[in-house]
Amino acid sequence: MSKTALTYRDYEALPNDGRRYEIHDGELSVTPSPSLDHQIILMNLLRVLFQHAPSVAPGLVLAAPLDVILADTPAETTIVQPDILYVAPDRMALTSRRGIEGGPTLAVEILSPSTRTIDRVTKRALYARYHVPHLWLIDPDARALEAFSLEGGRYVLTVSAAGGAPVDLPPFTGLGLVPDSLWP
Repeated sequence: MSKTALTYRDYEALPNDGRRYEIHDGELSVTPSPSLDHQIILMNLLRVLFQHAPSVAPGLVLAAPLDVILADTPAETTIVQPDILYVAPDRMALTSRRGIEGGPTLAVEILSPSTRTIDRVTKRALYARYHVPHLWLIDPDARALEAFSLEGGRYVLTVSAAGGAPVDLPPFTGLGLVPDSLWP
């Protein structure tokens, strides 16, 4: 007996119950709502990004929940919600009433116990397959962040940072993000 792949239409019918629903290659992924620490990190990172964009880096910085429909077929069997995403001007045509229909310029995932493997393995592979040029993984347990850039269809670590020294993370220049400023 073969499984039926879930699509965007199935996704739209899911309940609005505080859980985070995504569809990865037609399979439902459900995680609990983010923790307080996760949300504080998210807000601290957004504060830095909002100060940088759009004046220095034109485009849109957006936070979850927002659907990113990664689809190369009409079936639309991959829908994710990165914690934060950035859409540069050259990808603005991907914006729609439904969310982002294609790979954003940057996807940011804040790791938590319930999403660590999904973010590091499953979603990282999906982002690479759908040509998301940049991926940041924020690890609250290690108090560190990793920035990856897509090269030849695979992510290459471009920056690994922790501590109090400011860093620039692709695709931004002049960002000056201090990793220690993120943690609650």
